[in-house]
Amino acid sequence: NELFVPLAVRGSEGLYMVNGPPSFTESVAFQRDSGKNCKAVAFSKDGSLFAWCNGEKVNVVNVTRAELLHSFDLPKTVCLEFSPKNNVLATWQAYATAKDGTAGVPNLQLHDLRTGKCLKSFVQKKMQNWCPCWADDESICARNVNNEVHFFENNNFNTIANKLHLQKVSDFVLSPGAQPTKVAVYVPGSKGAPSFVRLYQYPNFGGPQSALANKSFFKADKVTMLWNKKATAVLVVASTEVDKSGASYYGEQALHYLAASGESAVVQLPKNGPIYDVAWSPNSVEFCAVYGFMPAKATVFNLKCDPVFDFGTGPRNAAYYSPHGHILVLAGFGNLRGQMEVWDVRNYKLISKPVASDSTYFAWCPDGEHIVTATCAPRLRVSNGYKIWHYTGSVLHSYEVPSDEEVWQVLWQPFLDGVFPERAVKYQAVPGELPRAEPRPAQAYRPPALRNKPVTSSKLHEDEPPQNMKPQLGGSDKPPSKTALKNQRKHEAKKAAKQEAKADAPQGPAQVRTPQNALLNTVPAMTTGDPEVDKKIKNLKKKLKAIEQLKEQAAAGKQLEKNQVEKIQKEAALLKELEDLELGV
Repeated sequence: NELFVPLAVRGSEGLYMVNGPPSFTESVAFQRDSGKNCKAVAFSKDGSLFAWCNGEKVNVVNVTRAELLHSFDLPKTVCLEFSPKNNVLATWQAYATAKDGTAGVPNLQLHDLRTGKCLKSFVQKKMQNWCPCWADDESICARNVNNEVHFFENNNFNTIANKLHLQKVSDFVLSPGAQPTKVAVYVPGSKGAPSFVRLYQYPNFGGPQSALANKSFFKADKVTMLWNKKATAVLVVASTEVDKSGASYYGEQALHYLAASGESAVVQLPKNGPIYDVAWSPNSVEFCAVYGFMPAKATVFNLKCDPVFDFGTGPRNAAYYSPHGHILVLAGFGNLRGQMEVWDVRNYKLISKPVASDSTYFAWCPDGEHIVTATCAPRLRVSNGYKIWHYTGSVLHSYEVPSDEEVWQVLWQPFLDGVFPERAVKYQAVPGELPRAEPRPAQAYRPPALRNKPVTSSKLHEDEPPQNMKPQLGGSDKPPSKTALKNQRKHEAKKAAKQEAKADAPQGPAQVRTPQNALLNTVPAMTTGDPEVDKKIKNLKKKLKAIEQLKEQAAAGKQLEKNQVEKIQKEAALLKELEDLELGV
């Protein structure tokens, strides 16, 4: 009995669920809410619960049993989130002060999902980072209050069990997975002091000595911190709003690596420009970065921050690993045309290159086989809808709303890891419901005068092909030593000299060529001891070599320009000058 993975769709047509592959019919387990004012939706981590606010109430249903569990009277809710083990539902409404200027009422509520009671209310003014963060087993919950991190234990929100107090914590992220929980905190720099990210193990927060790892850096207005699944390392994308050098609209970015064992490094990216996306592989031992001025590069790195595989350059700004980590999609959405490259990252083979133009959203289905791309308002107001693909490039289902309607959000129902087994990678496209539309390559504009003439291709940049960066077996890891490089250069120089001698041998009037070549090919060059004279000799040899090449071209029947003929006529004078200089006359 195969599991369907339903897709929730929220828009002006209401809120409903579609059965995922292979049926794509509307789900009967979830009763469509036809209200046009659905502001927020959320699934629980295991996918068993679903909550939404329809502008009147916040409703919570059990998806599998299709039963309504709770209805909360919170019509203005705009954000919803379940705790990892489904004990608590957090809701957030926009904060508003009272008319007379007194403090507003608490706008962040935590509800007990067993009893339906409100466990605690907080004032949370900003929407950014509104939701408290739980450890996966819910033993700890944390929130940032006035630049301190407050920790609660076992969902007891009346007692602060611990505080992490640094100068000014602007952001923090709890590690995923089992205990002990680790915390990554970011403190922005001020007054010439650098910003830093530190890793702690809960509850050891006593001073800098207790930190597991520390990385400080300048140039950071904001950071994104990403834990890997095994909680052994954090990637930090540090970015500034403005690039002082003027090289980029996007400000400047740098990628830092911190391991819980204490190591830290700057990830060296071999191309300048923005860092568009960074993603950990679910295996926790590799990550992919998409970076550099367009066409962007994408590279997979290992935990030593060494490149493992380079995907070359292409029109892309995002990377998405499949839930099992065996497939990686590189894509160019937003201001790019929606080209995707689907790679088998166990063998580094390209599987397919579908195009999902005008996409504003992409997500892997929990089954690791399917993908949804969607065009949603308000990012794009026209052609709203979604497509469900197989990763081999086939479109299995496509839905576009009527022109006067909009889609605001689509999301797959989540499933816990291990529900869907990993399947062998297919390279052959699976049959799709829709014929595969091969997009016509967009032709460059050509002015009318050139339209009937042959196309001369002119590239603004050279595309780089993909290449494996792993040291090959038998080859040594180390770069060649200085001596090896020196010998290689000598070898190449000898080879070039031989080639030249060969080319010079059988042609033309021998009496002129012999002394001249003897002068040109003397290796190593004689020095006169006077640097000025040496310089003149070098220039003369250069000119004579150029004349030599022109004579060869003339011999091959090429029509020479007037100035080239004049050059050849100067040969005798140049030879005389060279001889005089070398003899020290």
